[in-house]
Amino acid sequence: MEVVPKWRAVALDFLERGGWSAGQVFVATLLAGGVGTVGAVASLPWREAITLAVSAFVSSVVLTAVQYLSKQTNLAFWPDLIVRLAKTFLSALSASMVAGVFNVTTFDWENAFGVAFLATLASFGKGLLAREPASPNGQVPPDASPSTLPTGTYREAVDHGPPPPTIAATDPPASGDQAGSVPDR
Repeated sequence: MEVVPKWRAVALDFLERGGWSAGQVFVATLLAGGVGTVGAVASLPWREAITLAVSAFVSSVVLTAVQYLSKQTNLAFWPDLIVRLAKTFLSALSASMVAGVFNVTTFDWENAFGVAFLATLASFGKGLLAREPASPNGQVPPDASPSTLPTGTYREAVDHGPPPPTIAATDPPASGDQAGSVPDR
């Protein structure tokens, strides 16, 4: 398993989370027909979908930064997935609000919640499909994650523990150095 530098793993984690949120909101917007417009396939709201996707990307990156700053990233599979679902829902909803002039009385809440629900549903499916390795007994393995990053990269990004010791640090003492060793019987 190849381990990437910490800074690169964190950058890839931000990109993975933001990219998936953007993609899920983009597809959800097209499926829902947009926020405030219900149109035929010929008149899909491409511009609105792109605007919402970019807004969701930015929102996801900001929410991920908050999660990293609060050191709430090294979570088990289900808590991690629930946090991702909440962030996707909030990203999609805030993206819908940012896409147009937000006015609480004229805002199309029904379509905004529809887009957020579809994006969250897609996020749930992605999280379940990304859970590797699959366990034959149905239990979630301790190293499973809802991330599509390689396991080593994901663990490097979210782990807040000290770095593992180097191979040299785990070598036994030299043969002449017997201090602290247990004598043979």
